[in-house]
Amino acid sequence: MSRFWSPFVHALTPYTPGEQPRHQNFIKLNTNENPFGPSPLALEGIRSATDDGLRRYPDPSSVELRRAISATLGLEGDHVFIGNGSDEVLAHSFNAFFREKGTIHFPDVTYSFYRTYCSLYGLPFCEIPLDEAFRCDPSQYRGRSGGIVIANPNAPTGIAMKLKGIEEILERNTDIVVIVDEAYVDFGAQSAAELVPRYENLVVVQTFSKSRSLAGLRVGFAVAQPHLIDALVRVKDSFNSYPVGSLALAGALGAWSDQDWFDKTRRQVMVSRDRMAGALKELGFRVPLSAVNFLFVSHERVPAEEILMELRSRGVLVRHFKQDRIRNWLRVSVGTPDECEKFLEAIADIVERVPTSNNIG
Repeated sequence: MSRFWSPFVHALTPYTPGEQPRHQNFIKLNTNENPFGPSPLALEGIRSATDDGLRRYPDPSSVELRRAISATLGLEGDHVFIGNGSDEVLAHSFNAFFREKGTIHFPDVTYSFYRTYCSLYGLPFCEIPLDEAFRCDPSQYRGRSGGIVIANPNAPTGIAMKLKGIEEILERNTDIVVIVDEAYVDFGAQSAAELVPRYENLVVVQTFSKSRSLAGLRVGFAVAQPHLIDALVRVKDSFNSYPVGSLALAGALGAWSDQDWFDKTRRQVMVSRDRMAGALKELGFRVPLSAVNFLFVSHERVPAEEILMELRSRGVLVRHFKQDRIRNWLRVSVGTPDECEKFLEAIADIVERVPTSNNIG
């Protein structure tokens, strides 16, 4: 009964999330979830908040969490915005800074939700091609634009841009907002948050889902100068004044305070990632240098879709994208050491079964 829809809904192409199987027991290496559990302090915070206080609305301003984040970053609380996952923070940012501004620019191979937001808000956009090695060239982001969004490190490629590249983009585009999406920054890249005091047009977005293992709570945040944070608050309070629940706030605050757990688990992820990368290269895979909790891989002989289906038949899920430039690439999340070993055993068997003459060109 789509005749009841608003006209613009017909033109929407929603974002497609990675598969979340409900029944079969898969090894899930397809959604970049952290293989290690949340900080014990996060879990204790959630348990402590599970009381009679849940009958009341949560703090609409997330004051305690904003203070904790800003203190770590050497900023004031008015430099931080909290949202219901970084996807919501990004959505509010597109709404607050890009509407009626002109064409939005982002890479041609990147987080596909950017296209979805542009469709949702009716924003024209232009995709700037990554180079042949999937690297972002800052010099390409110049000229007339209504806004720029850069995932750093990029997804699904996993490649990080150096901070001087972000600065080059900021300095070439002083009259528009530049959003730097840092969902994976804690696994090997340098955060642009340190640039916030120097650039009035910079918004840095991060999440608790990846490096702090709280994807199930949905907490994200933005760091920017107060005049930009105020715009995000205006949009948020015109949409939902209470986006982050009490349990999510308590869990996020506990996770943020546990630096030891954060450092220990992300180091474990990076060690496993690098071991996986080395093993896959020995099997004939191309593996760009990763600064994230996943690998982006392509085999010289075996088509990605064939590997995808063969892995699934062995109970292993990875992610495949049908975009032309990356049709023969797979994204593989870093799992537990045992999951990584089982994945490598399965993929070695798949590659060995394919005749050397089967060249995908």
